[in-house]
Amino acid sequence: MRFAGYAALFGIADQARDTIQPGAFSRTLAERAQAGGAPLPLYWQHRPDQPIGTVELAEEDARGLRVVARIDQPDSRGASALLARQVSGLSFGYRARGYRRTAQGRVLEDIDLFEVSLVTQPLQPGARVHFIT
Repeated sequence: MRFAGYAALFGIADQARDTIQPGAFSRTLAERAQAGGAPLPLYWQHRPDQPIGTVELAEEDARGLRVVARIDQPDSRGASALLARQVSGLSFGYRARGYRRTAQGRVLEDIDLFEVSLVTQPLQPGARVHFIT
């Protein structure tokens, strides 16, 4: 099973008051490509002990970080929850390499991306699965 969606949206503060600037993922995506393009893991609820697939494509566009992912375990909790439309949230694990503080929170300018997760409650409510195949 494959799906596409946005793991992050640019210019919209999340519930932790972080706002991602366009281009924030560009360095980490370029580094991953130079290192051979090993796919990012896809986790269930950010749990590394519950990998459910891989991210086949992660790219920045005008809206945010768009991902196409494949669920490798069709009998997993994540796959069944996605198919039943019980879960549609996306999130990502990261380390902020560069940011600035403002009165409204942090503006993330450079993000080291570790993983993408299918989640029940994303910090950024608009980070969602948009298409399932």
